[in-house]
Amino acid sequence: MEYNLNVRMNEYLPLRDVVFNTLRQAILRGELEPGERLMEIQLAERLGVSRTPIREAIRKLELEGLVLMIPRKGAEVAKISAKSLRDVLEVRRSLEELASELACQRMTEEQVQELEEAKKAFDAAVEKGDIMELAETDEKFHDVIFNGTGNARLVQILNNLREQMYRYRLEYIKEEDKRQIIMLEHEKILRAIRAHHVTEAREAMREHIDNQEITVSKNLRENDK
Repeated sequence: MEYNLNVRMNEYLPLRDVVFNTLRQAILRGELEPGERLMEIQLAERLGVSRTPIREAIRKLELEGLVLMIPRKGAEVAKISAKSLRDVLEVRRSLEELASELACQRMTEEQVQELEEAKKAFDAAVEKGDIMELAETDEKFHDVIFNGTGNARLVQILNNLREQMYRYRLEYIKEEDKRQIIMLEHEKILRAIRAHHVTEAREAMREHIDNQEITVSKNLRENDK
């Protein structure tokens, strides 16, 4: 099995944390796919480390729910479950509705312009069709809104959710026919924030996240068949 992983060494982190972060990112970004077995020897060879930090990383990933230990089979990447999707998006929906409301009230003209630029960057990524760029530009669009709230605590909480949301964001934008819908939703959100229409902004954000949940839930059901 060939793992395509990039290790980012960090002089301030212990090796076990570097390995953990590398594997975690690979799972969240879909480089290690749901159901894929995690072979300690191959991973250790690929990352140029001993099996000990690999074993420690897998144990931590199991605690996070990203890895499952299967009896007599070993570790594998956990599949995305309908419950985990619902749990994350319920929290995200409430927080992002609040963020869009506060952004309506507090964003400066410069920040609204930055949001418009972020929207254009996502639209350009749709033209190119690169999945990772799509995810990153979509994430940037939402980041501008978060920062526009002026609420550091809210931004911190949303950042803590970032990586848990990333998995579902990737799953959603893999659907080519949904990308045009996302573009329209971004436009509605931008228009509402620019006009300081709180109710419209909240409704547009709710619709945006509801559509993600509907699509990813449908994909999960089809994959389970």
